[in-house]
Amino acid sequence: MTKSISLWSALLCTFIWGTTFIAQDTGMDKIGPLTFNGTRFLIGFLSIIPFAILYERKKIISEINKDKKLFYKLLFWVGTFLFLGTYVQQAALLFTDVANAAFFTIFYVPMVPIILFFVYSKSLHWSIWPSVLFCIAGVYLLSDFSNATVRLGDSLVILCALFWSLHIILIGSFIKNFNLPLFFGALQALLVSFFSITFAIFFETITIPNILNESLSILYAGALSGGIAFTLQIYAQKNIAPAPAAIIFSLEGVFAAIAAWIILGQILGINNILGCIFILSGVLLSQLAPIAKKNYK
Repeated sequence: MTKSISLWSALLCTFIWGTTFIAQDTGMDKIGPLTFNGTRFLIGFLSIIPFAILYERKKIISEINKDKKLFYKLLFWVGTFLFLGTYVQQAALLFTDVANAAFFTIFYVPMVPIILFFVYSKSLHWSIWPSVLFCIAGVYLLSDFSNATVRLGDSLVILCALFWSLHIILIGSFIKNFNLPLFFGALQALLVSFFSITFAIFFETITIPNILNESLSILYAGALSGGIAFTLQIYAQKNIAPAPAAIIFSLEGVFAAIAAWIILGQILGINNILGCIFILSGVLLSQLAPIAKKNYK
């Protein structure tokens, strides 16, 4: 029963993540990407912090005191890479379609082991290289190379995936050293909100009426994606194995593409659909092949 609930939690989490791309896309009709992210992550912080206080308040001080310098160093860099990743992703949606943004974002899955290989000399499983080839083929099929604006948007999303990869690697380092997932999640959201609003003050025009005009998109992206989905992810990964988790979380792009088709009328051609399939196949191969080898042994 617990495993079934976890699987449904993972599926709901992925659905929220995928459909959040719609909120991100439609939430910039009246405001810029920095303003959207600033308010979105502030809502995310307010959504997560009650869970953090409820479940982790007794160990917050003791966990931080393990290594204060490392804790705040990780918080700064995790927050910085999350800010850069989400800002670039948000800006990319001004130039490209939701499906492109969603599928190119999950590039971070095969990117992570490659970065670990070059930076930390960690061994690579053979499946990474065919996974990268699948993803490159998917880029060619999914992106419209005759349209310079779309090319710019797609390039930004691939850059966003690099920032996501660095964020994931540092989150892994945090998990090894501290046991405060909810509290740390709340703090990183607050840091991203601070960075976003600070830059928005200088580079965008911030008006309260315009923010309120996008309130539904901001609430969906902030409270549901940043708060509820984050909590569902933690619960799901405590009770299900990496293989089904990898399969479910990789469906984020599929949910985004379907939602964009239904809600925004962004229809994919046959080449685009094949591109999505190639990218999804590459992502799944990079995650499932190493697990299959371990299980076989």
